[in-house]
Amino acid sequence: MVVTPKQLEQRSEFYHQFGILLSAGISAPLALDQLYKHPPARALREPIGQFREHLQGGHTITNAVQMMGTWIPSFDAALIEAGDKSGRLDACCKLLAIYYHDRAQMVRQMISDLMYPVFVFHFAAVMFPFLTFFKTGNLLVFLLTVGLILGPLYGIVIFIIYACQGKHGETWRSSLEAIVRPIPLLGTARHQLALARLSAALEALLTAGVPIIEGWSLAATASGSPALRRAVQSWKQPLQNGSTPAELVSQSRLFPELFANLYHTGEVSGQLDQTLLRIHTIYQDDGTRKMRMVAQWTPKIIYGIVVVLVAIKIISFYSNLYGGPEYSGHF
Repeated sequence: MVVTPKQLEQRSEFYHQFGILLSAGISAPLALDQLYKHPPARALREPIGQFREHLQGGHTITNAVQMMGTWIPSFDAALIEAGDKSGRLDACCKLLAIYYHDRAQMVRQMISDLMYPVFVFHFAAVMFPFLTFFKTGNLLVFLLTVGLILGPLYGIVIFIIYACQGKHGETWRSSLEAIVRPIPLLGTARHQLALARLSAALEALLTAGVPIIEGWSLAATASGSPALRRAVQSWKQPLQNGSTPAELVSQSRLFPELFANLYHTGEVSGQLDQTLLRIHTIYQDDGTRKMRMVAQWTPKIIYGIVVVLVAIKIISFYSNLYGGPEYSGHF
């Protein structure tokens, strides 16, 4: 259940090498065969072999991805499908490689920054009950007190890790998106990265000649945002009735004004492919910058909370120690 930075880097390296082999003109089955013989990590050999067997059995890349089950998250599957239909699978693999590399870096930084506040909190959580145990000698009370402090926090951390996995269904991911969206920096960063993925996938699809309605639908799915996917799905009838995507983008609150203006310019000028690449660059850079700020400030905020809690506990301890009736004559 727990995804470590090492696992994220391994996934990034898999997509990076797969994309390089595809860019060199090697077919997907042969590329996977090379990766099976020389995998980025030993743990990836078995799933790569299964992926290769599905393709060698005559299945398309899209079908093979679906047959891989939860090993390929739904976000990865949508982007791979968009790359497969657009003939730009190598470019989509590059996007996935960058995505997992950035995630690995942010998780690694957050873990490193959290080590000290986590140590301080555990030290305080054990020290104060131990002082009581030293006075009373009641081991059971000591263990129960420490368990009541650390147990709920461990449960919350495990739930957060589980909730953030990419293998859940759309209902779960939609609920998580609605919860995270109002959070400063984090919600905006996630949405901007989703817009960056949407624009990159849409550029690849439209350049390959995929019809506009299907292109927008696939790109919205590849964005990884359930809200964007639902919004774009509701455009099918208006697009068939003659509305332009630029008009629908301007009417949707999910697309910022900058995105809408740039898209309109690209649609009118006939240079939508270049405009979508620029949109991708803008939102990818801004979203990544904000995600890194979240990774930097989250441990600092947690450390501040830990310091305040420890200070309150120290004050409470000394108040109980020197504020009892036996010490009242000294003050």
